[in-house]
Amino acid sequence: AKERLQIILAHERSGRGSRADYLPKLQQELVAVIGKYVRISPDDIKVSLDKQDNFEVLEVKIELPDEVR
Repeated sequence: AKERLQIILAHERSGRGSRADYLPKLQQELVAVIGKYVRISPDDIKVSLDKQDNFEVLEVKIELPDEVR
Protein backbone atom coordinates (compact mmCIF):
# COMPACT_ATOMS: atom_id res chain seq x y z
CA ALA A 1 0.00 0.00 0.00
CA LYS A 2 2.87 2.37 0.82
CA GLU A 3 4.46 1.85 -2.59
CA ARG A 4 1.14 2.43 -4.38
CA LEU A 5 0.63 5.64 -2.44
CA GLN A 6 4.11 6.87 -3.39
CA ILE A 7 3.44 6.11 -7.06
CA ILE A 8 0.11 7.90 -6.96
CA LEU A 9 1.64 10.97 -5.31
CA ALA A 10 4.52 11.04 -7.80
CA HIS A 11 2.00 10.79 -10.63
CA GLU A 12 -0.01 13.68 -9.23
CA ARG A 13 3.06 15.86 -8.75
CA SER A 14 4.14 15.30 -12.34
CA GLY A 15 0.88 16.90 -13.46
CA ARG A 16 -0.37 13.88 -15.42
CA GLY A 17 -3.31 13.06 -13.16
CA SER A 18 -6.02 15.02 -11.45
CA ARG A 19 -7.39 14.68 -7.94
CA ALA A 20 -10.62 13.19 -9.21
CA ASP A 21 -8.66 10.49 -11.02
CA TYR A 22 -6.88 8.80 -8.18
CA LEU A 23 -8.51 9.64 -4.85
CA PRO A 24 -11.50 7.30 -5.29
CA LYS A 25 -9.19 4.49 -6.46
CA LEU A 26 -6.88 5.12 -3.50
CA GLN A 27 -9.86 4.91 -1.13
CA GLN A 28 -10.98 1.61 -2.70
CA GLU A 29 -7.50 0.11 -2.38
CA LEU A 30 -7.22 1.21 1.25
CA VAL A 31 -10.57 -0.44 2.03
CA ALA A 32 -9.35 -3.65 0.36
CA VAL A 33 -6.03 -3.74 2.23
CA ILE A 34 -7.42 -2.80 5.64
CA GLY A 35 -10.38 -5.14 5.06
CA LYS A 36 -7.97 -8.08 5.17
CA TYR A 37 -7.44 -7.39 8.87
CA VAL A 38 -10.58 -5.68 10.17
CA ARG A 39 -14.18 -5.39 9.05
CA ILE A 40 -14.47 -1.98 7.42
CA SER A 41 -16.77 -0.28 4.92
CA PRO A 42 -15.90 2.36 2.31
CA ASP A 43 -17.70 4.95 4.43
CA ASP A 44 -15.15 4.38 7.22
CA ILE A 45 -12.31 5.87 5.14
CA LYS A 46 -12.09 9.49 4.03
CA VAL A 47 -9.31 10.59 1.67
CA SER A 48 -8.67 14.22 0.82
CA LEU A 49 -5.93 16.30 -0.76
CA ASP A 50 -5.51 19.92 0.30
CA LYS A 51 -3.04 22.62 -0.56
CA GLN A 52 -1.39 24.42 2.37
CA ASP A 53 1.11 27.11 1.45
CA ASN A 54 3.51 25.41 -1.00
CA PHE A 55 2.64 21.86 0.06
CA GLU A 56 -0.01 19.37 -0.88
CA VAL A 57 -1.31 17.46 2.12
CA LEU A 58 -2.85 14.03 1.68
CA GLU A 59 -5.14 13.29 4.59
CA VAL A 60 -6.48 9.81 5.26
CA LYS A 61 -8.98 9.36 8.08
CA ILE A 62 -9.81 5.76 8.97
CA GLU A 63 -12.46 4.83 11.50
CA LEU A 64 -11.61 1.39 12.85
CA PRO A 65 -14.11 -0.86 14.65
CA ASP A 66 -13.71 -1.65 18.32
CA GLU A 67 -13.25 -5.36 17.57
CA VAL A 68 -10.67 -6.91 15.26
CA ARG A 69 -11.46 -10.02 13.19
